[in-house]
Amino acid sequence: QVQLVESGGGLVQAGGSLRLSCAASGRAFGSFAMGWFRQTPGKEHEFVAGITWNGGAKYYADFVKGRFTISRDSVKNTVYLQMNSLKPEDTAVYHCAADSRGPGTWVTYYAMNFRGKGTLVTVAS
Repeated sequence: QVQLVESGGGLVQAGGSLRLSCAASGRAFGSFAMGWFRQTPGKEHEFVAGITWNGGAKYYADFVKGRFTISRDSVKNTVYLQMNSLKPEDTAVYHCAADSRGPGTWVTYYAMNFRGKGTLVTVAS
């Protein structure tokens, strides 16, 4: 099992920045690809960003390219999502997820091997 705990959410003004963290414990963190999904009320989870097990490749949804950056620290067993130039439409619960398959193969959030409970990001206009 892998346990994932997100932190770093909060309230920020449009144009501001936040950094989300996802601390992993349990089985070898380094063997899993990691990613972030988000959900707003009444909508399905949508993919935000993913990073391969060794950090060699990163994937982003078109709506965050150039604004968000995903990274991982294998010593701290933590994956990060740096979010800049935030917009009100970025308001959502952000969930961390881990999977033995690469981000390029991910289809849905609920197919991920492990999922965190999420952290709320609110962007005020």
